Amino acid sequence: MDRIAITGGAPLQGEIAIGGAKNACLALMPAALLTDQPLTLTNAPRLADIATMRQLLESLGCEIAALQHGRALAISAARIASRTAHYDIVRKMRASILVLGPLLAREGAAVVSLPGGCAIGARPVDLHLSGLEKMGATLELREGYVHAQAQGGLRGAEIAFPFVSVGATENLLMAATLARGTTRLRNAACEPEIVDLARCLRAMGAQIVGEGTPEIEVQGVAALHGATHAVIADRIELGTYMLAPAIAGGEVELIGGGRALVGALCDLLEAADVSVEDTPRGLKVRRRNGIVRAMRVETAPYPGFPTDLQAQIMALLTQAEGESVISERIFENRFMHVPELARMGAEIAVHGGAATVRGPAALRGAPVMASDLRASAGLILAALAARGETVISRVYHLDRGYERVEEKLSAVGARIERLREPAR
Repeated sequence: MDRIAITGGAPLQGEIAIGGAKNACLALMPAALLTDQPLTLTNAPRLADIATMRQLLESLGCEIAALQHGRALAISAARIASRTAHYDIVRKMRASILVLGPLLAREGAAVVSLPGGCAIGARPVDLHLSGLEKMGATLELREGYVHAQAQGGLRGAEIAFPFVSVGATENLLMAATLARGTTRLRNAACEPEIVDLARCLRAMGAQIVGEGTPEIEVQGVAALHGATHAVIADRIELGTYMLAPAIAGGEVELIGGGRALVGALCDLLEAADVSVEDTPRGLKVRRRNGIVRAMRVETAPYPGFPTDLQAQIMALLTQAEGESVISERIFENRFMHVPELARMGAEIAVHGGAATVRGPAALRGAPVMASDLRASAGLILAALAARGETVISRVYHLDRGYERVEEKLSAVGARIERLREPAR
């Protein structure tokens, strides 16, 4: 199992190109199931999660060709060979549940295993299922699988989410494109990934208005057609690399990034005395006076501060002057990186859904272990500021969401390398 070794203390200088959004691409790929014509996605990231979704779609009968050195995916679902998404694939990644809505909408039936993914909380799929039931589906849970039927097809419905759910919004948005009549999604997620999915579906012939607001309206159509769509930039990768010069020092330009994707992070960094400058190619980040101010952070649905950057900003706050508080409002079990940061010398106390971080801490290199995808990135950022060498194990989590992280960081001056396990 690979590990990553980092020797901290090196300021960063240069530029980092931001890739296509993992979370956007994972919703766009199942949209190909809605049509028998090809869907081509450009600016696709080359990540383990994308490979898992490809494997899942191929198991359902899709033919997928990787173009432009893997930067584009041509997906054809001309024939659905199977309506069953099996446990051995679905267990690897929560986003696998996103095949349920498209399969049910096009085929009238689907059998999908309950999903897996990072161990950061329960994250139930109740909202996906209750929404599909309102659209006329009959559902039964048996032996860990959702057995769904929609005899005569799905129909439009009024669906009000009790709380914001990105995945449920995506699943029901896709299902609604082929449902008879009008579907209204109220309290819908507003994330850029939702907007990207709606734009792709519209290019395929869907009739959608309101994406990016809490109310989305979809007028169902008889069929969708093929399209070519460019995946948006990954705002979580962008935010992670914005935090790198803030914690390590130096100045880095993030190519392809944009303030609209990470507005809440920009506001926090600027309040903490970190400069975020718009450039013709993206964003440039540096500390203003060498000191980071303490702050209060609360995770929230977009446009609030994303939970997927919580571990990373915690790493920065270990170096801030004073006491910072992070309140986690999205997932109930997302402070598992705290003990690993403490091994490096961080002073962090967790009380329920809040963590108090006292800084600046004199971080020291140590062997640490990643508990999930974003925790991996948080540990890498902390290691950039630590004295000595940090070795991070279980980096297979990292490879699910960050492409060539060691190459991108070493190119701007970080002393980082991947320690590969010898083949057996």
